[in-house]
Amino acid sequence: MSSIGLYEPLNVIKPVAPGLWLVDGPEIRMAVPGGHLPFPTRMTVARLADGGLWCHSPIAPDGGLFAAIDALGPVRHLVSPNMLHYAHIAAWKQRYPDAVAWASPGVRERAASQHVAVTFDAQLGDTPPRDWADTLDQLHFRGSRVLEEIVFLHRDSGTLILTDLIENFEPSRLSRGMRLLVRLAGSLDPDGKAPLDMRLTYLGRKRVGRACLERMLAWRPRRVILAHGRCYLQDGEAELRRAFRWLA
Repeated sequence: MSSIGLYEPLNVIKPVAPGLWLVDGPEIRMAVPGGHLPFPTRMTVARLADGGLWCHSPIAPDGGLFAAIDALGPVRHLVSPNMLHYAHIAAWKQRYPDAVAWASPGVRERAASQHVAVTFDAQLGDTPPRDWADTLDQLHFRGSRVLEEIVFLHRDSGTLILTDLIENFEPSRLSRGMRLLVRLAGSLDPDGKAPLDMRLTYLGRKRVGRACLERMLAWRPRRVILAHGRCYLQDGEAELRRAFRWLA
């Protein structure tokens, strides 16, 4: 039995705003010293100006999900937002061979070290490519010595799309043991944030992270989508300030 509750129904497209959806996926198990920890998964889908679809952090492939995605439009882009979120890019690329697979900082090296066969077509940067600049803004969140992330803003809805910069696990979805671990890590809802081990990688480099945070705050997001845990569907800017107070 899993020690974490998932966000059912799984593999179902759930609307967030016009032209923006999320899909909750199955559990993954992240290797940590001494074992593995379960995590819920979530991907985000945006419709671009040309009608094509942009898929952020694709979850495990599923036939029903592919059919639902196909009903929305043609898949144009498959996005790895950081070097920990890439495992299913290859399967989605096999399904959508004409889609462009976008690499995050360090993901090629990470995949090679894990012996995961995946090919990327283009590299994400600090500004959006013309392919989606009308629909999405983006920036390269730097400062960590270990894990950098590309973050995105869905312009029309004011929705910030994050991956591992904030985790927000609800106590009611966790076993007693997991609840203790998540509380110690500092990622327990309603005070979700980057886990302690991630925050420690910014020591001596918080100034770099603060500059990136100021750019995100300038977007004045209305909501925040997270890859792990409860999203913030209102008061996005205030939640962002709260979750990143450790950068002060």
